[in-house]
Amino acid sequence: MTTVRLPLFPLNSVLFPGLVLPLNVFEERYRAMMRDLLKTPEDERRFAVVAIRDGHEVAPTAPGMPDQTAVPRRGPAAGFGDDPAKAFHEVGCIADAATIRERADGSFEVLATGTTRVRLLSVDASGAFLTAELEELPEDPGEEAGALAEGVLRAFRQYQKRLAGARERSLSTGADLPDEPAVVSYLVAAAAMLDIPAKQRLLQARDTATRLREELKLLRAETAIIRNLPSLPASDLTRGPTSLN
Repeated sequence: MTTVRLPLFPLNSVLFPGLVLPLNVFEERYRAMMRDLLKTPEDERRFAVVAIRDGHEVAPTAPGMPDQTAVPRRGPAAGFGDDPAKAFHEVGCIADAATIRERADGSFEVLATGTTRVRLLSVDASGAFLTAELEELPEDPGEEAGALAEGVLRAFRQYQKRLAGARERSLSTGADLPDEPAVVSYLVAAAAMLDIPAKQRLLQARDTATRLREELKLLRAETAIIRNLPSLPASDLTRGPTSLN
């Protein structure tokens, strides 16, 4: 078992290997993380992203309902309860920070790319920001991944066409879609308009073939929904929260 300890960045979204992650970092705990990463060599600026199961991406900064006198918790685990590990989904993704740019106000503009899936083993909240012990997960192809990838790509193109029609705008796909099964599985998982639990299930699938089979079912179901509700506003199709980072 290969384990690694990395800074932990929880988000209200799921990061997949190969996908780009832009972040607007403004909370002090994550500013501290970025300042720390800037002290390391460029090729070692990595952190782990996990989707939040129960908690808040941005910690409360003022008293709120129902107790207006309650003082919000501060620190690296603010918003995630007494046991932060329970607030996060178990499987996440390592992100390589290609760009970390500090602004004049002390916030950061970060551009990272997902690389390797990891399983969360433990969370440490003793420092200025969360860190985690993580187990790297291999990407096994499974059976018939190649044939499944071809079917998923066909279903994904049909899904794109239906989605573009529902939004009353043309579909522009200038770039060719990949044909490597694992890459296909992650690209489709990231691009499809699914909620966090569905995306999380895809991320933690035991192998590529299992992920592709699940995507085929989801794409067919979503395409049928869009076909039957052609006038649905685009905002209703997303069914997911917007990340503030």
